[in-house]
Amino acid sequence: MNGTLYLIPNTLGDSAPEHLPFVLPAEVRALALRLDYFVGENAKTTRAYLKQLGVTRPLQEIEIRELNVKTPADAVDALLGPLLDGRDAGLVSEAGCPAVADPGAALVRRAHERGLTVRPLVGPSSILLALMASGLDGQRFAFNGYLPTDAGERRRVLTELEGHSRRHRQTQVFIETPYRNAALFEALLADCQPTTRLSLAIDLTLAGETVASASVAEWRKRMSSGRIPDMKKRPTIFMLLAQ
Repeated sequence: MNGTLYLIPNTLGDSAPEHLPFVLPAEVRALALRLDYFVGENAKTTRAYLKQLGVTRPLQEIEIRELNVKTPADAVDALLGPLLDGRDAGLVSEAGCPAVADPGAALVRRAHERGLTVRPLVGPSSILLALMASGLDGQRFAFNGYLPTDAGERRRVLTELEGHSRRHRQTQVFIETPYRNAALFEALLADCQPTTRLSLAIDLTLAGETVASASVAEWRKRMSSGRIPDMKKRPTIFMLLAQ
């Protein structure tokens, strides 16, 4: 009998042990702790996550294999070997829900193609939490991942996203590497129309969580008076909705 592939959400950052029940149900934590085979982007951080969950068995007894952007496509099948031998497995992301904006999607696809059972478990999704708290359109939205870092190309993409948002009343969601958050925010204020709604969701589920939504015109006023949330090296979800 084949094993089951469990999709196990991670926390969205360093959470104190007493905070874990707030973001991960007890049943999810208990299921994760009974598994002895995991696939994650980085073995070291996956081990750290298991310690955070309170693993009691020796980590040497837990098999962890890596699946990340450097993993060749033809190497994904080998990761399913233990499941085909009857072992259950846990797929873990570096943060949030596995296989959503995450290399783990390739493993889930192959699991379905091999006829394996895939079970998603409950946990935090920064994309959905940000959308919930934004006040923007939650009926029609698109996640766009990372925008270009080149200023000219980024301006072109922002213009396209803003136009698409206006025509289809669709919230556009995107992210940036934390140390480039400020540059992206400044580009949004420079390149978007004053009436466009812009929302920031920073450090979701963490002690410093901040969510703020306003028009670009209002954000420009806040910028000039120094009333901008600190985004430096803090995970941030950006969202816009053109009027």
